[in-house]
Amino acid sequence: MSDSQPSILLVEDDYLDAMSVERELRKIKVMVPLHKAKNGREALAMLRGEPGTPKLNPLPTIILLDINMPKMNGIEFLEEIRRDPFLSHLNVFIMTTSNEDSDRHAAQNLRVNGYIVKPLTFDTFNDGASSLDSFSLFLDLLKLKPQ
Repeated sequence: MSDSQPSILLVEDDYLDAMSVERELRKIKVMVPLHKAKNGREALAMLRGEPGTPKLNPLPTIILLDINMPKMNGIEFLEEIRRDPFLSHLNVFIMTTSNEDSDRHAAQNLRVNGYIVKPLTFDTFNDGASSLDSFSLFLDLLKLKPQ
């Protein structure tokens, strides 16, 4: 990872869920740039700098990704970035209302860093709802210390 300032790309189609994420980030004092996309296609355009969409430069440190979205859902988005040699390394944390094993396995097979069941609170990182010490990893990726 480069020494550039960490940032987050939030891919979420629900306005209230997006506001909830912003509130939770403030609660744990994560004050890094937050870029927003409403679906996987919009996020890909931002990551690739497609015509009419400015490219995120540098790429985000972390992507917080909803699964259930219109146009391109989170699993389709993950499949696309994992195939792209310039994006395949990105750190992705899934946020979803789905606690379905099939969604969880699909996400794990696509190398997600963590899986958070909504409603989002970063307390869920520590309650077994996500794996791999996700909260510590989340903070480490952003170069932050636990509060």
